[in-house]
Amino acid sequence: MNMELRDKVALVTGGSRGIGAAICIALAEQGCHVAFNHVGDEEGARQTQGAIERLGCKSFVSESNVADAQAVSALFEAAEAVLGPVSVLVCNAGITRDRVLWKMSEEEWDTVLDVNLKGTFLCLRAAAERFRARAKGGQPGGRIINITSINGLRGKFGQSNYAASKGGIIALTKTAARELGSSGVTVNAVAPGMVLTPMAKKLPKEFLDKARAETVLNRLATPEDIADLVVFLASERSRHITGQCIQVDGGQLM
Repeated sequence: MNMELRDKVALVTGGSRGIGAAICIALAEQGCHVAFNHVGDEEGARQTQGAIERLGCKSFVSESNVADAQAVSALFEAAEAVLGPVSVLVCNAGITRDRVLWKMSEEEWDTVLDVNLKGTFLCLRAAAERFRARAKGGQPGGRIINITSINGLRGKFGQSNYAASKGGIIALTKTAARELGSSGVTVNAVAPGMVLTPMAKKLPKEFLDKARAETVLNRLATPEDIADLVVFLASERSRHITGQCIQVDGGQLM
């Protein structure tokens, strides 16, 4: 299906591997030029960039930290200097530092909240400034998609920091949708359950089996399952959907 994204510019955070890489490639398959960042994953970044360019699209790659306000500003400025105005933002970058609440350090809490929640805020703020300015100039529109998690809806043992950050992203999504709607910008969140990324596949079999047993479809998502929804939400075909948190979990949380 043609999603009418040809020659648009997307910026994806955390695009060098897993879900982020799948999103970059899926957008490029629709003709989108793609900028993405990574932290310390040069090999993964090269692979993602190569996949984008083999599809005939332009790319821009930055090694930068979304929890740093100056780095986020520089990322947007550099990406737009190379590819043109960003019209699609996908906030995917995220980390975990799992530990039960009574053993979790302040550093483990702060690090996860800084990257996952503050990083999303900083990217939304940078995009909002641009999208609102264009709307005032007669060019309304823009798409923002935030990757959260079903654990931000239900909580998760040993993940108080991660679950809090992902729950915060859902609230941030709904607020941003209200604030940016008058500029024609949609803001939505995608909440995956367990996803069979290369990293997840290294988990103990019993852990994966337990997550699969929670689903009603008896399968776990692939990164492409998440990317397909992101592409739809980035397109004009989703123009009347905003402020939503859509689960992609095979019924893992119902």
